[in-house]
Amino acid sequence: MRTTFTESAERAVSHIRDEATVLVGGFGMAGMPSMLIAALIDHGASGLTVVSNNAGNGDTGLAALLSAGRVRKMICSFPRQSDSWAFDRLYRAGRIELELVAQGTLAERMRAAGAGLGAFYSPTGVGTSLGASGRETRVLDGREYVLEYPLHGDVALIHAHRSDRMGNLVYRKTARNFGPVMATAAQVTVAEAGAVVDVGELNPEAIVTPSIFVDCVLDLSATARSGAA
Repeated sequence: MRTTFTESAERAVSHIRDEATVLVGGFGMAGMPSMLIAALIDHGASGLTVVSNNAGNGDTGLAALLSAGRVRKMICSFPRQSDSWAFDRLYRAGRIELELVAQGTLAERMRAAGAGLGAFYSPTGVGTSLGASGRETRVLDGREYVLEYPLHGDVALIHAHRSDRMGNLVYRKTARNFGPVMATAAQVTVAEAGAVVDVGELNPEAIVTPSIFVDCVLDLSATARSGAA
């Protein structure tokens, strides 16, 4: 299926259903698909399971989605920092569930989903309530490991620096973070891109996410121009 392009963030997220599992890129605000998240809030899908590195910052982006009451469960590595009051308030009130996953394991679980793996063993968390309570463990070459399962998404919302008109994506510095693995782990990937350029303008060696993993691109530059008009 060819990648589609749109200037409408609302159209880009219109297919997301209630109770979907949504993979949301970003390391804090770096690489956060803010326009797509804002459109998802307006769209109204609820009961979502959101997978992200952290549980929102301040009052914007992912934190705004939580504050709107649309998220049933967070799967993340860093749910609480100085500006995570939206999640903190909901969690203390018992209005949101949390699955805490070590950051490397979180990335590897999504990579395993994209690679079609059934499961993998990791040493992270062995002997702790976080990593191994009630779960299968195995000793390999004298070291204990815990069984981890792939983490699939119904939808991935990611931010890219640029896309070409085929849907190939490049990222800018640390904004790259979880975008590439999330794009492979979701049934549908929607990327917001700072600009869309002609095929051939991107250095092929710099393309990180091939278009085969990208279903829809929101052209932020076109959206800004139409908004200004």
